[in-house]
Amino acid sequence: MFDDDVIRVYVPPGWPGVVRPPGSEGWLRSAESFLLDCCPAEYRGYQVLRRHPVVLARLAREFVASQLVATRSGLMGLRAALSGVVDSATVDQAALVLQQEEARLVRVARGVDLVEQALRDVRFTPKL
Repeated sequence: MFDDDVIRVYVPPGWPGVVRPPGSEGWLRSAESFLLDCCPAEYRGYQVLRRHPVVLARLAREFVASQLVATRSGLMGLRAALSGVVDSATVDQAALVLQQEEARLVRVARGVDLVEQALRDVRFTPKL
């Protein structure tokens, strides 16, 4: 009746779609790849980050958080910085870009946090 080869692991909302569930085959490799994608490209050259994914997760969390701060700061000062430089329609479009980027970074930050928790052996359980 049940397939013994299928292991069902609950992952909470916000779990990155590109990361396999914790404990499944290839999960650590997919987590590493996701975390490296969240960091500067140069991080791929540091073997210590590949050997210790929890360290990579910590650095990814800090990097994404700093991007979020920079995006929010850019959005706050956008109109003043571009007033008289470009037309208001262009400023509106640039503001929309930053708002979309802010939303994306919030999702990425949630995903990084969840992956870091899983790397620290936190097991997720569904809540009612």
